[in-house]
Amino acid sequence: MKSHLKLITSIFLTSIGLSVLLGSLLRVAGPINQSHKTNKRIDQVGKSRRVFKKELLTSKSNLSLFYNNKLEKFKRLEKLINEWENLIIKNEDLNVSAFFLSLDNKVYAEINSNIELPAASSIKVPILIVLLRMVESGEIFWNEELMLTQDTIGGGSGWMAYQKIGEKFPIFEIASEMIRVSDNTATNLLIKRLGGKKIVNQKFIEIGLKNTQINNYLPDLEGTNITSTKDLSLAMAMVDNGYLLNVSSRDIFRDIMEKSKTNTLIPSGILRGLGKEFKDTDYHLSLKGYLVHNKTGDIGISYSDTALIQTPHNSKAFASFIVKGPFNDPRSAELIRNLSAELVPFLVLNQKSSSPY
Repeated sequence: MKSHLKLITSIFLTSIGLSVLLGSLLRVAGPINQSHKTNKRIDQVGKSRRVFKKELLTSKSNLSLFYNNKLEKFKRLEKLINEWENLIIKNEDLNVSAFFLSLDNKVYAEINSNIELPAASSIKVPILIVLLRMVESGEIFWNEELMLTQDTIGGGSGWMAYQKIGEKFPIFEIASEMIRVSDNTATNLLIKRLGGKKIVNQKFIEIGLKNTQINNYLPDLEGTNITSTKDLSLAMAMVDNGYLLNVSSRDIFRDIMEKSKTNTLIPSGILRGLGKEFKDTDYHLSLKGYLVHNKTGDIGISYSDTALIQTPHNSKAFASFIVKGPFNDPRSAELIRNLSAELVPFLVLNQKSSSPY
């Protein structure tokens, strides 16, 4: 009897020991397997970017690379376009343009992406790119000071318009404030220093912006300054991939874009698509693993936003929206948020388990 009890006890203790050992192995193997999957996703993104960069380096063209049939190699997201159309059809009196591009996944979506619409303050992104390219070439110095003059003072957003005529500001501060608080006077100072509207427009053409043009100093409430959502997104994409700017200038571009204070359009829309709505948009996006560098525009008759979107999968995407409609119509901004919310399922990597492609 004692020998049987001893045997049963031994078997019982051995079972417990094996269970503990197996649990420990699973605890170790789980994170390793998860880490392997994560690294695989990151490697997939890195490979896609290297291939894309190689294609760019072997090409003699600029943004026209995409305009000239490059997008034919990318998958057109009909499902996303259908979702957009369902939203737009509810507001038929609004003129809407939308463009989305993921170089990592080689997919895109567009609705009227080539039409020219009032750029509002979104045109400040191409201006920043032109400025940084001229700094690279030595035509302009980053710490050069510009003097505030009467002809460059612009109403609307910003604080430089309220400073004394003759006061000087370094270009790095002017460029930063142009994006951070969308300072219109800062923008006008840069346009003047870059050579004026005609020269800036020539620079836009040089980098392949087909539909972007400055016709007046900001704030340009009449909407004469124009751009397209395709121009805005492709410009952001080419900068981020180190094609339009070198590495150091690209880092400056990202740093300045990160400072943009207004996040009520694309960032808020993405957060909405994630099922959340908070006042502290950037913080709650970061909790979800998203980082959105954007620049909005609002002149009443036209609302716009263009953004670089970094996802929790270490991939990046680019989106731009412009809505032209009745003056100060709240539907315009709300539509951009709703269009942005539809992007969320398409920001993941192309995987069988979770991809909507």
